[in-house]
Amino acid sequence: MAKLFFSYSHRDSDLRDELEIHLAALRREGVIEIWHDRKIGAGKEFDNEISQHLEQAEIILLSISPYFIASEYCYEIEMKRAMERHEKGQARVIPVILHPCDWQKLRFGKLIVTPTDGKPISKFPNKHDGFLEVTRSIRNVVEDLCGPVEKRQAVMPTDATTKETNKVARPRSSNLRVKKEFTDRDKDRFLPNPLNM
Repeated sequence: MAKLFFSYSHRDSDLRDELEIHLAALRREGVIEIWHDRKIGAGKEFDNEISQHLEQAEIILLSISPYFIASEYCYEIEMKRAMERHEKGQARVIPVILHPCDWQKLRFGKLIVTPTDGKPISKFPNKHDGFLEVTRSIRNVVEDLCGPVEKRQAVMPTDATTKETNKVARPRSSNLRVKKEFTDRDKDRFLPNPLNM
């Protein structure tokens, strides 16, 4: 399982949330473990938590937007350290272009970005198409770093398979429907009372 770190401006939280939803399939497969600063618990030190998770991450997503570039923390601390780790081969940095901005000449501009050709996610007629491209790029990087998903799943039983073997067969209430019989009184209560109108 690859640890994935989100570096993003809080102004782009809505797009980060959407991308995290699209990455749910990879998370459910046990391919990635996602971390971002919104997972910092009360009473913990912000800088220490970010630094610790940034150092442990195998994949670092840079959520590129004008807000990211303008943020001293995102650009000078998170992106700078991410690129240092990338250049040493300790992590893989993936720039994800969220909004149109002048990013090509910046330090991470030498990297292949996602979506394809640097088309910002905000410019897709359906943003889900852009997020799908990003998700597939991340899957390819994980397979490059850790090997194909199928082989890893065959070797390691997942929690779902061990739960399945220990499960006692019983009916699921979520897929059962009971036909409701309505009495005349129920029907009268449902109909609007003209006296109360």
